[in-house]
Amino acid sequence: MAKQPMLTFVSVQRDMPEKREAETRREDFHEIYAEYADAKAKEQSSRCSQCGVPYCQSHCPLHNNIPDWLRLTAEGRLQEAYDVSQATNTFPEICGRICPQDRLCEGNCVIEQSGHGTVTIGAVEKYITDTAWDEGWVKPVTPAQERPESVGIIGAGPGGLSAADVLRRAGVQVTVYDRYDRGGGLMTYGIPGFKLEKDVVMRRIDQLEQGGVAFVLNCDVGKDITFEEIRNKHNAVMIATGVYKSRDLPGPGAGAKGIVRAIDYLTASNRLCFGDTVEEFESGDLNAEGKQVVVIGGGDTAMDCVRTAIRQGAKSVKCLYRRDRDNMPGSQREVQNAEEEGVVFEWLSAPQGFAGDPVSAVKVQKMRLGQPDATGRQSPEPIEGAEHDEPADLVIKALGFEPEDLPTLWGQPELEVTRWGTIKAEFTTGKTAMDGVFAVGDIVRGASLVVWAIRDGRDSAEAILDHLNAAQSIAAE
Repeated sequence: MAKQPMLTFVSVQRDMPEKREAETRREDFHEIYAEYADAKAKEQSSRCSQCGVPYCQSHCPLHNNIPDWLRLTAEGRLQEAYDVSQATNTFPEICGRICPQDRLCEGNCVIEQSGHGTVTIGAVEKYITDTAWDEGWVKPVTPAQERPESVGIIGAGPGGLSAADVLRRAGVQVTVYDRYDRGGGLMTYGIPGFKLEKDVVMRRIDQLEQGGVAFVLNCDVGKDITFEEIRNKHNAVMIATGVYKSRDLPGPGAGAKGIVRAIDYLTASNRLCFGDTVEEFESGDLNAEGKQVVVIGGGDTAMDCVRTAIRQGAKSVKCLYRRDRDNMPGSQREVQNAEEEGVVFEWLSAPQGFAGDPVSAVKVQKMRLGQPDATGRQSPEPIEGAEHDEPADLVIKALGFEPEDLPTLWGQPELEVTRWGTIKAEFTTGKTAMDGVFAVGDIVRGASLVVWAIRDGRDSAEAILDHLNAAQSIAAE
């Protein structure tokens, strides 16, 4: 009788891929986790309990069929595992690297709840797809039949690219417009290489190009081309710009030299990884080398900044966050990685202003947690008399992102937005009040996860296909 390949969680311990030593990994921008070997991937997949109600799947925004591809991996049927994974996720190797699995699939794993340690879902997902690339199983899109309709997508981030993939598979002609010189959005210029190496993103964009997706780069809508021109060129338009406007930090001295935005700092660092010449880095403005660095914020962007500063050779790196560790929005796994690499976290610390120009210190107010706010999180309150100056040569503001004023920038006052500035769009379809115009991702949700942008892009692409089919039916009558 063949050995049961699954439900080994009682006898087999959870085992993540080997993590490079902190002293080594802080010297470069390569990913910090090694690959699973084939035997180890099978072993860890076999720990899945194949439960009747897979909470891992229901808590994944894409509802990936996780139990099935874990079983196929445990049985050594990797190509089938990849096919199942790719069926619901345009970029499984990217999600395997950067999704906060501890808050989504792994955090809701049934065997984790029973005290046996979660299945290492993200690491196996990464292994399956990296193997698929190595073995040549990942092919360019080849539609069964071409369609005459075209769709213009504004934004080459995860939402726009996932929609482009779905539409091309249906034979639609797709053109993606983006303001940057490379596609990928924040996956390319926002997320550091130690979490997501750039060739991983570029090969997906190459795959889309080989499949017939056209990219118009260095194209700033509203300046280089108008929104109306794009609408006139295509049968439907999708807005997938993301949110890039940084939240500001008020207070005395906030305009001093040496206080920079996280997006500018991370973009400069990522450009260096591509081999680009970056004047702001060479001048020292966006270079942490030899400096006392203070990062303000507690989300994943703040974690990216502190860990980048370590790799640039900062003299010291501190992260100020106004709540405590348990209430921070960033991944706890990332906090641990940062601490291992030498980052110091100053919890319950809020900036009140800055000294010097160029900046020489952050004026810090110590806080305590008071009553819960509307979201249920305890609100930080100042502790009277508990203030100090935190020395800093470089201050990085990582307070999150807000939408740009697209109706004004694009001269489209009829493009409806919410009171938060995000585009008003129908849930699941992405339809806006403008005929044939759809919107997805962060520009609708506000700053969120890559996996949610992928979900939105895929769902809205299906809605666009319905829109095109309806228009085709009307034309045929």
